[in-house]
Amino acid sequence: MTFLKLITILLIFFEVFPYKNSVHAGNQNADNYKVLSTNNKKLSITNVENYLNAGDDYIKKGDFDKAKDSYLDARKLATQLASFYSDLNTSFKGVDARIPKEMQKKGKEILQILAISNERLSALYIKNETPEIAVPLLIETIRIMSPNSKEGKKAYETLLQIGFVETNFRG
Repeated sequence: MTFLKLITILLIFFEVFPYKNSVHAGNQNADNYKVLSTNNKKLSITNVENYLNAGDDYIKKGDFDKAKDSYLDARKLATQLASFYSDLNTSFKGVDARIPKEMQKKGKEILQILAISNERLSALYIKNETPEIAVPLLIETIRIMSPNSKEGKKAYETLLQIGFVETNFRG
């Protein structure tokens, strides 16, 4: 048994079996292992923006059904991401202050994009003469962004234009 160990050590010593680079678990480029950190992956803000841009392209081409589907996909993914960021924010409060801060920043960004997707979807529904489907989207925009935000004011103005509300907002 010791003879086999001696032979192995001699073979390594004379570099017959190099011991270097035999394990590739080093941390040479850790970002390659962060699958979701790169752009254009399934669970990313970039992918939500890609859905919105695709919807805009379909609108330019006059294909309103595909545009609606693309906006719905953007809205669905944005809603999921907002929920995930909120859950992480809540889970790490009082544990590590950096993580809730990051999740809050990402959450605000995704809510802004969700408001944009709601705005585009509601405009499409109003154009297709189904404003009753647009109303919940506009109300959600006001709820998530606040009535005093630019998006909230625009959503309320649209509700006023379609006749869902009658009182002007002076905010």
